[in-house]
Amino acid sequence: MLRDITLGQYYPIDSVIHRLDPRTKLFGTMIFIISLFIANSWPGYTLATLFLVVAISLSKVPVKFMVKGLKAVLILLIISVSFNLFLTDGEVVFKLWIIKITKEGIRVSIFMGLRLIFLIVGSSVMTLTTTPNALTDGLEKSMGFLKVIKIPVHEISMMMSIALRFIPILIEETDKIMKAQMARGADFESGNIIQKARAMVPLLVPLFISAMRRATDLAMAMEARCYHGGEGRTKLKPLKYKKIDIIAYLYYLIYMLICIALVFVFRK
Repeated sequence: MLRDITLGQYYPIDSVIHRLDPRTKLFGTMIFIISLFIANSWPGYTLATLFLVVAISLSKVPVKFMVKGLKAVLILLIISVSFNLFLTDGEVVFKLWIIKITKEGIRVSIFMGLRLIFLIVGSSVMTLTTTPNALTDGLEKSMGFLKVIKIPVHEISMMMSIALRFIPILIEETDKIMKAQMARGADFESGNIIQKARAMVPLLVPLFISAMRRATDLAMAMEARCYHGGEGRTKLKPLKYKKIDIIAYLYYLIYMLICIALVFVFRK
């Protein structure tokens, strides 16, 4: 299960999406997320599906590698779909004692499930095709206007980048600790959900100590290199928009205009 988490990982390959400016990919991800929340019909979600399929195909990242990240949020997905399926009022199509399924509940649960799946896969496209350093630079440039009101944009971008970078590291560390404890007789597989949760408790202390040790080492390394924030720092590879980025922005504009048009056309 831990190996299935793909968020925060980078998949090195040469593709159109990899060559895009990180600001372009951040803006595209934001547009895609907004479109998912304003979509209210099957045509809207069909358009979002086409957008995501095009992005995945252009990224050249294997679909199996990208989709396996959904296994880590399968329980959350099932809970969200179940709540919407059984607790939404409307025209009843099935009823058994206090359990009832409505026509509106089926529709809402399907849309909610698709929304969560698309959110995870769409975010994974960005992180899998963007290095942590490029993502930091893109975030800093994109939020540069906030410097006017004295918000530490560089530091915020650095923290977000470090958090993403630590995800695969902590996953690997957790896997090593689990294997070491299983070799000593620990059982993480048998029992019900509560027993499995209790079995995971002994992992927290060594994992917490390991995370603190890595954070301390990183802080010492940054201090040894005289890092004192973004003031006065220069870039080895400054971000510059290319022709392919302009084309991508036009693609985003057309996509968003169609999404807005579909919202008004299929408005309830």
